[in-house]
Amino acid sequence: MGNQTLLKELFLYGLSDLPALQLPLFLFFLFIYLFTIIWNLMIISLIVTNSHLHVPMYFFIGNLAGLDLSYSSLTVPRLLFDLYAKTRRISIKACITQVFFFIFFASCEAFLLTVMSYDRYTAICKPLHYTQIMSWKVCAQLVSIVLCLSVTHSLSHTLYALKLTFCESDIIESFFCDLPQMFKISCSDIYFNIVLILLLGGFLGVGSLVLTFLSYAYIFKTVLKIQVKGNRSKVFSTCTSHLTVVFVYFGSIFFNYFWPSTYRNSSGDKVVSVFYTVILPLLNPLIYSLRNKDFQKAFQSGFRMILPPK
Repeated sequence: MGNQTLLKELFLYGLSDLPALQLPLFLFFLFIYLFTIIWNLMIISLIVTNSHLHVPMYFFIGNLAGLDLSYSSLTVPRLLFDLYAKTRRISIKACITQVFFFIFFASCEAFLLTVMSYDRYTAICKPLHYTQIMSWKVCAQLVSIVLCLSVTHSLSHTLYALKLTFCESDIIESFFCDLPQMFKISCSDIYFNIVLILLLGGFLGVGSLVLTFLSYAYIFKTVLKIQVKGNRSKVFSTCTSHLTVVFVYFGSIFFNYFWPSTYRNSSGDKVVSVFYTVILPLLNPLIYSLRNKDFQKAFQSGFRMILPPK
């Protein structure tokens, strides 16, 4: 390795190198990104301005919308720039910086989904004590814990990623910098990086998922005791949206970081990456808002304020 030249830049392969696909892909992802920005900002604005949505559940949904905005804005603008300018070079420092924020936002979302499941557990299983347990002070503390855990998790991976060297291949088989793709082309020993992913990611990721399922186990046990079918279906409908997001998000993350690379190919990795970095930040607000009657009423009142009836 002493005679090898260490690289200072990497090359993002992107989604496709076919010239005929560059413009259609650019327009498609531009539309998705703009729609993601508009819809998430709309969710946040409704939660802030509508007093009926000033409850812990919507406070957490507003935080999730903010994370989806950040999550999408970290990867999609770079993808659009590469599709338009066809300049896919990125410095290793910029790549590591993107890795830090990507892991940070991904961790925040995973932990926040767990907090949201605890909020649903408290509201359904302990309704008489809900306001005392989920006070605004507690909500702020939970969000602070999410941020601290996410920074620690991301910083741990980033510090070890800084030790990676690249001396032969410089092509990252993706449209953004992510650890699995960087490991494939690194000429460093990545043993401790892999161990860190398995230990930290496994402990925090599996721990978050277990706590989420534990909360819903108690929720379903409580719901089954409800005698009135209408009330039972109403409670189930409030949980379905959250469980859908949990399954889709954690499934994508575990596939990307814990599924053995021998059973994967670069095309499959790209499809999964597009899904959880581009599509999911758009799906989350749609899943939470389209079937939610409180959001529907807030949309209607907001629309009437902007365009009052004649």
